[in-house]
Amino acid sequence: MNQQTITLYRPVNQKELDLIEASTWKRFPPRLMEQPIFYPVTNLEYARQISTMWNVPAYGVGYVTKFDVDANYASKFPIQNVGGHIHNELWVPAEELEEFNSHIVGLIEVVETHHK
Repeated sequence: MNQQTITLYRPVNQKELDLIEASTWKRFPPRLMEQPIFYPVTNLEYARQISTMWNVPAYGVGYVTKFDVDANYASKFPIQNVGGHIHNELWVPAEELEEFNSHIVGLIEVVETHHK
């Protein structure tokens, strides 16, 4: 029986990408104190928008990562719409990120890179 997964996207900066690479592309780094929620997004278009509008101006570069997570596990987290029809995020409390990471299926991959 194949495990059912959902595909999520996460825009990251260079520092975050370096930490993901250090985990051999298997885990997202812990959230900072001022970041109570880990919020991967449900579509590439929104991830691209965050990368180009937020990460590139702030850091000079933005990466869009893509990963699969166990669908049954992910269903415990609410999907929040934070704007338009594409602005859907999965809200994972920071204290649950380590467990969330253990439900990633396969590797985290970079699908787009954006520069100033």
